[in-house]
Amino acid sequence: MLKFIKVLLLILTLIGTTAWAVLAVYFGDSHTSPVQTCMASLFGLFGLATVAALGFAGWGKRFLVAYLILFISALGWWLFAIQPSNERQWQPDLAKLPYATVNGDLVTVHNIRNVDYRSEFDFLPSYYTKTYDLNKLEGGDLFAVYWMGPAIAHTIISFNFGDKDYLAVSIEARKELNEGYSTIKGFFRQYELMYIVADERDVIRLRTNYRKNPPEEVYLYRIKGRKENARRLFLEYVRKINELHEKPAFYNTLLDNCTTAIWFNTLVNPEHLPFSWKILLSGYVPEYLYESKVLATQLPFEQLQRHAHINPVAQAADQSPDFSRRIRAAIENPQ
Repeated sequence: MLKFIKVLLLILTLIGTTAWAVLAVYFGDSHTSPVQTCMASLFGLFGLATVAALGFAGWGKRFLVAYLILFISALGWWLFAIQPSNERQWQPDLAKLPYATVNGDLVTVHNIRNVDYRSEFDFLPSYYTKTYDLNKLEGGDLFAVYWMGPAIAHTIISFNFGDKDYLAVSIEARKELNEGYSTIKGFFRQYELMYIVADERDVIRLRTNYRKNPPEEVYLYRIKGRKENARRLFLEYVRKINELHEKPAFYNTLLDNCTTAIWFNTLVNPEHLPFSWKILLSGYVPEYLYESKVLATQLPFEQLQRHAHINPVAQAADQSPDFSRRIRAAIENPQ
């Protein structure tokens, strides 16, 4: 029985590593070529041959040694030959990286995105620069965006600088021109990581008013917490934004995405929440924050969630200059 379990584990390991290597070689460095397709196919066939060779005395070890050499070579190539870059032909709405300069309590943010949308794919990119006073930072809000059921959501933090002044930061995969998003590709160094710093009329209105296929449902939650925690978190965001401006990094579907990156950034605060499976299944993050008393708990969560839904009011506000105030008006005093 022990021998059978060892062989079974070996077979499963071979199948898993072969599948990973095939996809890594196939996707390669951003673009798949016929040569990569051929090499990926050959690696897959050799992996299957290695599994089959385990049933023949004398051949199993030889194939395993050869397979190990090939796999280490593929892994080394993937780790060291494929590197992130800020110099690609990007989609127009992802072309400019934000960066910030800090002068005491004043933070000047450059390349704040404020796209003028006519439809999801018909838009005019525009950017502006603005200085924020850290002494006016009151806290942050969480947007949770759903499009494929309750378990998965895109999460966005928006920092509240008072006087109806909000700065949203959406952590996303930076896509090249004519490149779509794929969850599987996100595991294989196919996208750079980007912090989109934007006006809420851009990054929120895009999702409530213009994304139609599939439609996206957006929920807005007010986060409770001390101002010094919000300050530390914002400065950590600034540090990461500047770091990516100078040194690109890869997006990862599981380890460095819109939600796990938020959690890692919150580690600057002594009162940060412990890691939870609900962070990986990001659609449950609002529920996790509610259970941790980071959100208001006067209402049952299901009722709070209903009041947090902002699509109708966002669609009515549309291009209004007071878009941020209007989408919050519906959740300020839930009945």
